[in-house]
Amino acid sequence: MSASEFHAAHRVGEAVVDDGEVIRRAVAANMRRARMARGVSLREMSAGTGLSTALLSQIEREVANPTVAALVRVAAYLDLSFSDLTRVTLSEPDIIRAEHGVSSSPQVRTLFDMMERRRFDISEGVIPPHHPGSFGAHGRGSIEHTYVVAGVAILRIGEREWVLHQHDAVRFDSSVQHGYRTEAEGATLLTVVTFQEES
Repeated sequence: MSASEFHAAHRVGEAVVDDGEVIRRAVAANMRRARMARGVSLREMSAGTGLSTALLSQIEREVANPTVAALVRVAAYLDLSFSDLTRVTLSEPDIIRAEHGVSSSPQVRTLFDMMERRRFDISEGVIPPHHPGSFGAHGRGSIEHTYVVAGVAILRIGEREWVLHQHDAVRFDSSVQHGYRTEAEGATLLTVVTFQEES
Protein backbone atom coordinates (compact mmCIF):
# COMPACT_ATOMS: atom_id res chain seq x y z
CA MET A 1 0.00 0.00 0.00
CA SER A 2 1.40 3.40 -0.97
CA ALA A 3 1.53 6.34 1.44
CA SER A 4 -1.43 7.99 -0.31
CA GLU A 5 -3.46 4.79 -0.14
CA PHE A 6 -2.59 4.39 3.54
CA HIS A 7 -3.84 7.86 4.41
CA ALA A 8 -7.06 7.21 2.43
CA ALA A 9 -7.94 4.28 4.67
CA HIS A 10 -8.47 3.51 8.36
CA ARG A 11 -7.65 0.35 10.22
CA VAL A 12 -10.55 -1.21 12.11
CA GLY A 13 -9.37 -4.35 13.91
CA GLU A 14 -7.49 -6.23 11.22
CA ALA A 15 -9.42 -4.71 8.29
CA VAL A 16 -8.67 -1.58 6.29
CA VAL A 17 -11.80 0.51 5.75
CA ASP A 18 -12.02 3.07 2.96
CA ASP A 19 -13.07 6.62 3.90
CA GLY A 20 -16.06 6.37 1.54
CA GLU A 21 -17.36 3.36 3.42
CA VAL A 22 -16.85 5.11 6.77
CA ILE A 23 -18.84 8.14 5.58
CA ARG A 24 -21.64 6.02 4.04
CA ARG A 25 -21.97 4.15 7.34
CA ALA A 26 -22.04 7.40 9.33
CA VAL A 27 -24.63 9.04 7.06
CA ALA A 28 -26.84 5.93 7.19
CA ALA A 29 -26.74 5.75 10.99
CA ASN A 30 -27.21 9.50 11.54
CA MET A 31 -30.03 9.75 9.01
CA ARG A 32 -31.88 6.71 10.39
CA ARG A 33 -31.50 7.93 13.99
CA ALA A 34 -32.80 11.42 13.17
CA ARG A 35 -35.64 10.13 10.99
CA MET A 36 -36.83 7.66 13.65
CA ALA A 37 -36.58 10.34 16.36
CA ARG A 38 -38.92 12.52 14.30
CA GLY A 39 -41.27 9.62 13.57
CA VAL A 40 -41.29 10.05 9.80
CA SER A 41 -41.36 7.33 7.16
CA LEU A 42 -39.14 7.15 4.09
CA ARG A 43 -42.22 7.96 2.00
CA GLU A 44 -42.86 11.13 4.02
CA MET A 45 -39.20 12.03 3.82
CA SER A 46 -39.27 11.51 0.05
CA ALA A 47 -42.16 13.97 -0.28
CA GLY A 48 -40.35 16.51 1.91
CA THR A 49 -36.95 16.29 0.19
CA GLY A 50 -37.91 15.60 -3.43
CA LEU A 51 -35.64 12.54 -3.37
CA SER A 52 -36.99 9.13 -4.31
CA THR A 53 -37.97 6.66 -1.61
CA ALA A 54 -35.65 4.13 -3.28
CA LEU A 55 -32.64 6.45 -2.98
CA LEU A 56 -33.39 7.27 0.66
CA SER A 57 -33.71 3.55 1.41
CA GLN A 58 -30.38 2.88 -0.32
CA ILE A 59 -28.71 5.62 1.73
CA GLU A 60 -29.94 4.05 4.97
CA ARG A 61 -28.75 0.62 3.78
CA GLU A 62 -25.27 2.04 2.97
CA VAL A 63 -25.49 1.02 -0.70
CA ALA A 64 -25.89 4.46 -2.31
CA ASN A 65 -23.28 7.12 -3.03
CA PRO A 66 -25.50 10.21 -2.72
CA THR A 67 -24.41 13.56 -4.09
CA VAL A 68 -23.60 16.46 -1.79
CA ALA A 69 -26.79 18.15 -3.03
CA ALA A 70 -28.85 15.12 -1.95
CA LEU A 71 -27.19 15.07 1.49
CA VAL A 72 -27.88 18.80 1.91
CA ARG A 73 -31.58 18.14 1.25
CA VAL A 74 -31.62 15.24 3.73
CA ALA A 75 -29.88 17.33 6.40
CA ALA A 76 -32.25 20.28 5.90
CA TYR A 77 -35.33 18.06 6.11
CA LEU A 78 -34.10 16.42 9.33
CA ASP A 79 -33.09 19.81 10.78
CA LEU A 80 -29.43 18.72 10.96
CA SER A 81 -26.29 20.54 9.90
CA PHE A 82 -24.31 18.91 7.10
CA SER A 83 -21.56 18.05 9.62
CA ASP A 84 -24.12 16.41 11.95
CA LEU A 85 -25.36 14.23 9.09
CA THR A 86 -21.87 13.13 8.05
CA ARG A 87 -20.30 12.97 11.53
CA VAL A 88 -18.43 9.74 12.19
CA THR A 89 -18.95 8.13 15.60
CA LEU A 90 -17.29 4.98 16.86
CA SER A 91 -19.61 2.28 18.12
CA GLU A 92 -16.75 -0.14 18.87
CA PRO A 93 -13.22 0.60 20.08
CA ASP A 94 -10.74 0.70 17.19
CA ILE A 95 -7.70 -1.16 18.59
CA ILE A 96 -4.25 -1.31 17.00
CA ARG A 97 -2.15 -4.03 18.57
CA ALA A 98 1.57 -3.70 19.23
CA GLU A 99 3.98 -4.71 16.51
CA HIS A 100 6.71 -7.00 17.82
CA GLY A 101 10.18 -7.36 16.43
CA VAL A 102 13.55 -5.65 16.66
CA SER A 103 14.78 -3.15 14.11
CA SER A 104 18.17 -1.46 13.85
CA SER A 105 16.66 1.67 12.28
CA PRO A 106 14.18 4.22 13.65
CA GLN A 107 10.55 3.35 12.97
CA VAL A 108 7.44 5.55 12.86
CA ARG A 109 4.03 3.95 13.15
CA THR A 110 0.92 5.98 12.27
CA LEU A 111 -1.72 5.03 14.82
CA PHE A 112 -4.77 7.15 13.93
CA ASP A 113 -5.38 9.98 11.51
CA MET A 114 -8.07 12.65 11.76
CA MET A 115 -11.02 12.87 9.37
CA GLU A 116 -12.32 16.13 10.82
CA ARG A 117 -11.01 19.38 12.25
CA ARG A 118 -11.07 19.00 16.03
CA ARG A 119 -9.59 20.58 19.16
CA PHE A 120 -7.82 18.25 21.56
CA ASP A 121 -6.32 17.66 25.01
CA ILE A 122 -3.23 15.50 25.65
CA SER A 123 -2.55 13.83 29.01
CA GLU A 124 -0.33 11.21 30.59
CA GLY A 125 -1.88 8.81 33.07
CA VAL A 126 0.04 6.65 35.54
CA ILE A 127 -2.22 3.99 37.07
CA PRO A 128 -0.94 1.93 40.02
CA PRO A 129 -1.51 -1.84 40.28
CA HIS A 130 -4.93 -3.05 41.45
CA HIS A 131 -6.62 0.26 40.68
CA PRO A 132 -10.41 -0.12 40.19
CA GLY A 133 -10.56 2.72 37.66
CA SER A 134 -12.00 6.22 37.60
CA PHE A 135 -14.98 6.46 35.26
CA GLY A 136 -16.31 9.45 33.39
CA ALA A 137 -17.21 10.85 29.97
CA HIS A 138 -15.80 13.73 27.90
CA GLY A 139 -18.93 15.15 26.32
CA ARG A 140 -20.85 14.93 23.08
CA GLY A 141 -18.78 14.25 19.98
CA SER A 142 -15.53 13.50 21.86
CA ILE A 143 -13.16 10.76 20.69
CA GLU A 144 -10.46 9.33 22.95
CA HIS A 145 -7.15 7.99 21.64
CA THR A 146 -4.96 6.11 24.13
CA TYR A 147 -1.52 4.57 23.74
CA VAL A 148 -0.17 2.15 26.36
CA VAL A 149 3.36 3.32 27.08
CA ALA A 150 4.02 0.64 29.69
CA GLY A 151 2.18 -2.08 31.60
CA VAL A 152 -1.31 -3.49 31.08
CA ALA A 153 -4.57 -1.53 31.29
CA ILE A 154 -8.14 -2.79 31.04
CA LEU A 155 -10.49 -0.44 29.22
CA ARG A 156 -14.08 -0.62 30.43
CA ILE A 157 -16.97 0.85 28.44
CA GLY A 158 -20.37 0.05 29.89
CA GLU A 159 -20.33 -3.64 30.79
CA ARG A 160 -17.61 -4.59 28.29
CA GLU A 161 -13.85 -4.71 28.76
CA TRP A 162 -10.77 -4.85 26.52
CA VAL A 163 -7.26 -5.74 27.72
CA LEU A 164 -4.58 -3.41 26.35
CA HIS A 165 -0.89 -4.33 26.52
CA GLN A 166 2.25 -2.23 26.15
CA HIS A 167 2.37 -0.46 22.74
CA ASP A 168 -1.32 -1.17 22.01
CA ALA A 169 -3.43 1.82 20.95
CA VAL A 170 -7.18 2.33 21.07
CA ARG A 171 -9.66 4.91 19.75
CA PHE A 172 -13.30 5.09 20.86
CA ASP A 173 -16.34 7.30 21.43
CA SER A 174 -15.60 8.91 24.81
CA SER A 175 -18.97 10.62 25.17
CA VAL A 176 -20.04 7.47 27.08
CA GLN A 177 -18.91 6.42 30.57
CA HIS A 178 -15.52 4.70 30.43
CA GLY A 179 -12.39 4.14 32.47
CA TYR A 180 -9.19 2.13 32.81
CA ARG A 181 -8.43 -0.32 35.59
CA THR A 182 -5.39 -2.45 36.39
CA GLU A 183 -4.72 -5.78 38.01
CA ALA A 184 -1.31 -7.01 39.25
CA GLU A 185 0.58 -4.68 36.89
CA GLY A 186 0.18 -0.92 36.71
CA ALA A 187 0.14 1.07 33.49
CA THR A 188 1.30 4.33 31.94
CA LEU A 189 -1.04 5.76 29.31
CA LEU A 190 -0.72 8.61 26.85
CA THR A 191 -4.19 9.93 26.03
CA VAL A 192 -5.43 12.42 23.46
CA VAL A 193 -9.11 13.44 23.65
CA THR A 194 -10.43 15.27 20.61
CA PHE A 195 -13.56 17.40 20.65
CA GLN A 196 -15.88 18.18 17.77
CA GLU A 197 -15.56 21.76 16.54
CA GLU A 198 -18.82 23.63 16.83
CA SER A 199 -20.49 24.21 13.48
